[in-house]
Amino acid sequence: MDDATGNARLDPAIAELLKRDRHGLVAAVVQQHDTLEVLMVGWMDDEALRRTLTEGRVTFWSRSREEYWRKGDTSGHAQWVKTVRLDCDGDALLVSVDQEGGACHTGDHTCFDARLLPAAVGTRE
Repeated sequence: MDDATGNARLDPAIAELLKRDRHGLVAAVVQQHDTLEVLMVGWMDDEALRRTLTEGRVTFWSRSREEYWRKGDTSGHAQWVKTVRLDCDGDALLVSVDQEGGACHTGDHTCFDARLLPAAVGTRE
């Protein structure tokens, strides 16, 4: 959908469902589509989500660099979109992808490979 200046914008029906943080961002959890492994978490604004929904590759908003970045453009480790879901509160996205290469900027397969925290294991009574 285009705005009055002819620029593409996020579908208003989708935009109104989003609950953004004070910076206009929504958390995006990225998951491998076939194994369901959680790969990483990034941030999207309306434009990053529009690009993700329309281009078939995942785009994020970099909070540190204050610019858009499409996963894989510099690393070659692209994320090919399979599905995008919005949670019940509208404040988080679940992006199912086919991950090419490592998802983490460190080169690890996921951003959750390296730091396992000691936690008490609960059991259901």
